[in-house]
Amino acid sequence: MTVIQPPRPGTMPGRLPENAKLPEDFHPVSGARTLLRATRAGTLATNDRHTGHPFGSLVNVATSPDGSPVILVSRLATHTANLERDGRASILLAATGKGDPLAHPRLTVLGNLVRDDDPALRRRFLSRHPKAELYAALPDFSIWRMIVAAFHLNGGFARAADLSPEQVLTDLAGAEDLLATEESAVAHMNQDHAEAVALYATKLAGGPEAKENVPWTVTGLDPDGLDLAAGDQTRRVAFPERVTYAAQLRAVLKTLADQARATG
Repeated sequence: MTVIQPPRPGTMPGRLPENAKLPEDFHPVSGARTLLRATRAGTLATNDRHTGHPFGSLVNVATSPDGSPVILVSRLATHTANLERDGRASILLAATGKGDPLAHPRLTVLGNLVRDDDPALRRRFLSRHPKAELYAALPDFSIWRMIVAAFHLNGGFARAADLSPEQVLTDLAGAEDLLATEESAVAHMNQDHAEAVALYATKLAGGPEAKENVPWTVTGLDPDGLDLAAGDQTRRVAFPERVTYAAQLRAVLKTLADQARATG
């Protein structure tokens, strides 16, 4: 007996032309991963608890080590009341720039948001959004993490792709050693290797030179790469190879620093 699986949320079965080919310079997986890791804020859509209408709101966004979106919300907010009734939601992460807004890529992440009190998620969120320290300790604020069901990437005209969680999220299997040392490794890089961090951001990720009082810092790391921030600027640096151990991380970071210095 053949079991027909329902389509993932956000997909478009039967709507796209058959055998439609994507442009050769369109790389959906890498584009989705960049938007997911480097976008600081997005539009959260929840289901209104009274009528079911889509309710859109703006939220700051960080990621868990595997890339799942993480938000910090107040229980006094309408979107939180909606999530307490129905966790199904989506978050739109959009790049910005000059010209037509629709010419820039955007990623819709669909899934279920659940409250998660893991201290590591709170630390990662506050590293990305340090000003949130002002209210994060208030009793009505809590961290919510998305259990991702699907991604939809729109990279502009004729550049759309439906992606599964397995294609975009970072596989954490076997990376327990790296994740256990993430907090200390991030602190060490920021305190003792600020020059290298700045080189990663400016030479490898194309970020602007940081202002003197707002340096580039590492806000998180995972088997696939580094997350960097300087004020409202964010960048993602991908590792040349998958990293699962602290000793391996040191070697890869040195290789990246040498590569960045070689660019002049």
